Amino acid sequence: MTQIDSIIDILFRIYFYMILFYVLMSWLPNVRETFIGELLGKLVEPYLTPFRRLIPPLFGTMDISPIIALTVLQFAAAGLKSVLHFFV
Repeated sequence: MTQIDSIIDILFRIYFYMILFYVLMSWLPNVRETFIGELLGKLVEPYLTPFRRLIPPLFGTMDISPIIALTVLQFAAAGLKSVLHFFV
C-alpha cells in the first residue's frame, strides 16, 4: 500500500508544482509565450478554469483561485488515498 501512496504523492506533487510555476509565470508575461509556458498552460488551465469561473478576482487584479485549486488538489489526493486504503 505504501507504494501506491508514494505514487499518488509523486503525481499530485508534480501537478502541484506545475500549477505553482504556471501561476508564478504570470508575473513575467513573456515567459508564458515560450514552449514551456504554453505546455504548462495546456496542462493546467483545464483544471484552473472552473475555479476562475467560481471565484472572481479580488480588487480586480488579485486572482486567488489558484490557491483554492491547490487546496482542493491536496484534499483530492488525501481522499483518493483513503478510498484506496478502504478497497485494498
